Amino acid sequence: MASVSTIFFCFYCLSSAVALLLSSYVVYHVIIAPRFNPLRKLAGPPLKGPLDNHMSPVLDPFRSPRTHAAYVEKYGRNVRIRGLGPWDERLLPLDPVSVAHVLKNSTIYEKPWQSRRLITSLIGCGMLAAEGHIHKRQRRVATPAFSIQNLRALVPLVFSKGEELRDKWMDIIQAAKEDQAPSEEQNSGQIEIDVCHWISRATFDVIGLAGFDYHFNAIQNESDELFAAYKEMFEIAVSQGDGVRTVLGIYFPFLNTIFPDKRVKTVHRCQETIRRVAGKLVQQKKSRILDGEKNGSAYAGKDLLSLLLKSNVATDLPSDQRISDEDILHNINTFMFAGSDTTSLALTWTLLLLARHPDLQARLRAELLSIAPTTPTSRLSIEEIESLHNTLQNLPFLNNVCRESLRLIPPVHSSLRVAMQDDEIPASYPVHLSDGTISEQKSVRVLKGSFVHVPVEAFNLDKGIWGDNAWEFDPDRWDHLSEDVLSLPGLYSNLLTFSAGPRSCIGMRFSMIEMKTFLYILLTAFTFAETGKKIYKANVVLTRPYVSGQFRSGSQCPLLVKPLVSAAS
Repeated sequence: MASVSTIFFCFYCLSSAVALLLSSYVVYHVIIAPRFNPLRKLAGPPLKGPLDNHMSPVLDPFRSPRTHAAYVEKYGRNVRIRGLGPWDERLLPLDPVSVAHVLKNSTIYEKPWQSRRLITSLIGCGMLAAEGHIHKRQRRVATPAFSIQNLRALVPLVFSKGEELRDKWMDIIQAAKEDQAPSEEQNSGQIEIDVCHWISRATFDVIGLAGFDYHFNAIQNESDELFAAYKEMFEIAVSQGDGVRTVLGIYFPFLNTIFPDKRVKTVHRCQETIRRVAGKLVQQKKSRILDGEKNGSAYAGKDLLSLLLKSNVATDLPSDQRISDEDILHNINTFMFAGSDTTSLALTWTLLLLARHPDLQARLRAELLSIAPTTPTSRLSIEEIESLHNTLQNLPFLNNVCRESLRLIPPVHSSLRVAMQDDEIPASYPVHLSDGTISEQKSVRVLKGSFVHVPVEAFNLDKGIWGDNAWEFDPDRWDHLSEDVLSLPGLYSNLLTFSAGPRSCIGMRFSMIEMKTFLYILLTAFTFAETGKKIYKANVVLTRPYVSGQFRSGSQCPLLVKPLVSAAS
């Protein structure tokens, strides 16, 4: 039998070997490997020290437009930037051909595992987090639900919720008017409303009904347990928690199990409610669909959950291409997260921009009023609402305003990809090198594991492409686009706002239905003006509005809202 000293000696040797391997791994990846990274040959901004990085000026929407413009001028259109540490040299492509290559080749450039782990811990492995064959399978099942025909069936629902929000604001304004003192009569009918908060509630209602035929009733109150679970989970993921602890939880997930902080506990509690309530809805709808097949009468549900489930059991879909009930729920969570927040922010920013440009607001209102039926929309038939919507979709100035707002303030500021293999990224502009020369070869070599920072906002605001007034709100620019703009990649109007390529936003059409419908209903009922409070942009998962000095209060966009009838009287 081995002696105690022998056992300790063996343990010591084993521990030393493990420590040596770990230290060698760290030294290689932190010190040695970066020296041979071909991205180091690219021109890029200097660093103040070995631990410095470029994340703040690149990610902060208050600074990023000037940062990107300066980088293009000094370092060309494929720039080397530093990520979280000396091992993290990233490519910042500001060349349209380079970005198009990265977004088109989604099997070579995937979301990093760090991003996917964070998303999965919140909403599960839906289309936002899935990669490879899993993403392809989920997207194939989901695509029929987003057909033009199915989305048209949701138009009356969107109109109904837009009208409900309008009526709620009318009630709030009327109640405030009755409470006004006589000395305040000159301001009668005008009230400050946080449009960010209220539009978020309305889009939650829309996606609840459109997503799985569930009534959150969020416009009227915020008491529904499923709404509260989603809202609290998304809110804490966005604005609460310790950033350092969140990063540690990504790299060392056991910490969240052994030492859960407030954020982790809240997310788990909310997820339990979602699994219980939303999971029950999945099973109920699945039973109705199967019962309908047995009885020969197809279930008529038009919500995305019903359409997903129908698509998933379709006879022409091979069994190995179907997805699990858990994946169905994960994708509903994804639609809730991506569908409610992005659209509400796009609408919020549009109303703020129109408040800042009252002449453009009046011009858009005139166009909207020109197609308004004499009968209130609440009394129109489904066919009449669909006809109104078709007319709405083709209004030139409304289309220009929506495109310009989504260009100027894209809800998604930027995204990150990682190379899954060595690759040569093509370029259409000369590639500047760190030694001050320009490469004769119009391409950039990246190694497997290298990060590529896709700058959505930078492309939308590039003065070299959009002109000297690229940072200004000018809807009329869309009537005379340059060839440079028309050659840009993008799912929607040569913009990267909805991304491009195989992983572009599947809900883009639905988002545009919501955006144009809500603008029509709200702008033909109210006028919007600034309050005098300074509102600024901050990149907190998405580009959100905050009142200066009130960041801890969360996203806010207060505007002075006045009924149009009052404004005219």
